[in-house]
Formats: sequence, C-alpha cells, structure tokens
Amino acid sequence: MLLPGESHLTAPEARGFSGIDTWVFDLDNTLYPHDARVWPQVDERITLYVMNLFGLDGISARALQKYFYHRYGTTLRALMAEWKIDPYEFLDFAHDIDHSSIALNPDLGVAIENLPGRKLILTNGSRRHAENVAKKLGILDHFEDVFDIAAADFVPKPERSAYEKFLDRHGVDPARSALFEDIAKNLVVPHDLGMATVLVVPRTIDPFRESFEQEAVRAPHIDHITNDLAGFLTDRVAPALAA
Repeated sequence: MLLPGESHLTAPEARGFSGIDTWVFDLDNTLYPHDARVWPQVDERITLYVMNLFGLDGISARALQKYFYHRYGTTLRALMAEWKIDPYEFLDFAHDIDHSSIALNPDLGVAIENLPGRKLILTNGSRRHAENVAKKLGILDHFEDVFDIAAADFVPKPERSAYEKFLDRHGVDPARSALFEDIAKNLVVPHDLGMATVLVVPRTIDPFRESFEQEAVRAPHIDHITNDLAGFLTDRVAPALAA
C-alpha cells in the first residue's frame, strides 16, 4: 500500500524505463481521476441495459450485472455468450454519457507528449468512448491509435489473447514497452510477456468501484504504483529516461 503522503512506489526488482519505446495506457480510471465521473455513468448505463433486456428492477439488474462481471470479466462478454446480443449496440448504449465533468489535464498532456516513441490506448471499452474521453482530457492527439474491445474480438483484459492481439496488431515488442493500468489483475499477463507494469490507483477512495479494483497491490507482477499519473511520468519516468 502507498503510505500517507506517498504518491509513487517502485518495487525493489522493478523493471525500469530505459529502452522503452512504446507506452501503453488503459483508459477508464487510468487516464482520468474518479471525480471525472465517467465510469459511474457507464456503469449505470450497463445496469439500465440489463434492466431493459430482462425486464428487471434496478436492484435485480445490478446484482445480475455484477454476477456477469465476476464470472465473465465483462457484462458484454456474458451477454454475447449467453444471449447473442449485438456488441456494437451495447457499447453505443453503455457509452452514451455526459462528458462535461471531464476536465482538461494539461500536465498529463505535456507528460505524455514528452515520452519518447509511440503511445497507444488499450481498453476494454470502445474506440469511440476512448476518443471522446481522451479528447476532453486534451490528450487524444498524443496517441497513435486505440486498441479497443472490438479489435480484441470482444475478449477483454485480463485474457492473454487480448494482449497478444494488441501486440501483434501494433507490432509492439513487450520487452520495450510499458503498460499503465488501474486494475492489478490486468497486469499479470503483460508482466509475464515482458512489459514494465505500472498500477494507477485513486488518490482517494472511489465509492463507485469495488475495493479490489482500486487497491495498491504489492505483487511480483507490479513494478510501480502511483496515484498521480502525470506526476509519475514527470518525476519518475522522465528522470529515468534522461539518466
């Protein structure tokens, strides 16, 4: 865990950033803080979709949604597997949100722009969602491309095939890449493949997410932990690259 007043943590045997030429970022709860209120809206839209699909009340739909999430990794994957829904229709519905609470993040924009090499987004969401959010943050132009859930054939992280498809599609050498991600279990496979891994956790408790999704986990597959992405890129990554 991060100590009070601590923003960054690096494991003793952590992989560093020397030689990294590809920087890969998850989107939701990684590139924006939870007070942007993006994910709660998406989560509510997914619940509403489940309510409409099965004719359930809100509480029952929510319980079913969480069952799907824990069993399949995403509600979308469950609904595709068991009810053959149209994934594009689902994604359009889930990501039809209000973006007005997303603030420009100039510090993050400068920090990402200064990274040498390629920058890519790897998300379990849709390309449209990623582009909309990144544009509001003021960072979209710094990214070469978005690898979304459709590009992964709707197989979500943390499944190994999702990462392998990403690496193959974009010609990424995992040994020369770093992944920034907000859920610890989603870093197991990338670390196994050779990527440097950075877990991004919230500065304060996010009431809209489960505790395991925001825990500053110390584990062999996590090289670095931060609750300040822009600060980490500026204070830890930039000096390492300049050394």
